Amino acid sequence: MGNALLTAIALMLILEGCVPLLAPALWREVVRHLITLRNGQLRYIGLSAMLAGSTLLILLSFRN
Repeated sequence: MGNALLTAIALMLILEGCVPLLAPALWREVVRHLITLRNGQLRYIGLSAMLAGSTLLILLSFRN
């Protein structure tokens, strides 16, 4: 369990680092846009990401 969690965190960090590395101007624009969003909108984005990740985890667990 611990090794899988660390692997997942490592992969997340790698993916999160790709956009600023490959397209820093785009990354700045996205961050500027995020700053203008209301709290409710940011919460909706966070909830959507959590639901997508949870769904993917469930689908992957049924695959094994």
